[in-house]
Amino acid sequence: MWIGKHKIGDGKRCFVIAEVAQAHDGSLGFAHAFIDAAARAGADAIKFQTHFAGSESTPEEPWRVRFSYQDDLRYDYWKRVEFTPEQWAGLKSHADEKDLVFLSSAFSGEAVALLHKLDMPAWKIASGEINNPLLLDQIGALKQPVLLSSGMSALAETDAAVRRLQGFGAEIAVFQCTSKYPTPPEELGLNMLDVFRQRYDCPVGLSDHSGTMYAGLAAAALGADLLELHITLSREMFGPDVIASVTADELQQLVEGIRFIETARANPVEKNAAAKGFSQMRSIFTKSLFAAVDLPAGKTIEITDLAAKKPGTGLPAQDYELYLGRRAARDILAGHMLTSADFQAD
Repeated sequence: MWIGKHKIGDGKRCFVIAEVAQAHDGSLGFAHAFIDAAARAGADAIKFQTHFAGSESTPEEPWRVRFSYQDDLRYDYWKRVEFTPEQWAGLKSHADEKDLVFLSSAFSGEAVALLHKLDMPAWKIASGEINNPLLLDQIGALKQPVLLSSGMSALAETDAAVRRLQGFGAEIAVFQCTSKYPTPPEELGLNMLDVFRQRYDCPVGLSDHSGTMYAGLAAAALGADLLELHITLSREMFGPDVIASVTADELQQLVEGIRFIETARANPVEKNAAAKGFSQMRSIFTKSLFAAVDLPAGKTIEITDLAAKKPGTGLPAQDYELYLGRRAARDILAGHMLTSADFQAD
């Protein structure tokens, strides 16, 4: 699968998506600030959510978390945080300037139509939309890569969505996701990365809501092809997702850690070959056989006569048993590094 210039899967580097979602709280300035922060942190993509209240919701929609001080209804909140098509085009242009892939989850046909006009290279389907065939069909018909989140779904539901999208010829990546904010470690479900990879034979990722760097690092170590996680400019910011987000500075550390892990995984070590390159180090850190006490000529060597000391340039300490029962060929002072000439021939 390709997303813009990025190849996903097949052992390529993990594609890191900085998820803004609604953290901008309707402020276009904040939305642009998130793009700059994600670019500085080294993310590959910036992701928003494109909401149009009248196309996706009703005044009866309940709050997940009643967080807003100014919106009586969840519907009012969706209405307040909408951007215009021109504003979305500006965000896409800014992301392009920062060499970030621009992504946004669509929650209605209106949103799909707008984002398609922006030439978005891939589609993220949020957990709550996996059972929305109207949206799946509209996106699938575009025959572009689809990133499918499994947060609230049983396997049978994910199976059905994958089949439906693949029926259009769309390439799929499936995300393990737990719709809990924040997600505790025992509910991350990292085991599902391999399950999805084998089940769907496609790239897999983690959509992380833990609010930590640890889950992303673990996913990278397990070979995740993609990682999506929420970003905040500060833990003091307003909004329900802050508790499940990492800061921009943490995202930068996370990206650096992922690249470190990828380099390590791409370069397996063969211990025997590696050991040959440590001959100088071995001479410094390993130990040789020394006389522990004064040894008169003819003395039969016992284990108490020997000591193991640095450097390792003499008779290897590990071979001490070869010299037990041998006789000293001459008088040897305590502290002398032993050589084969110090022992009588057998």
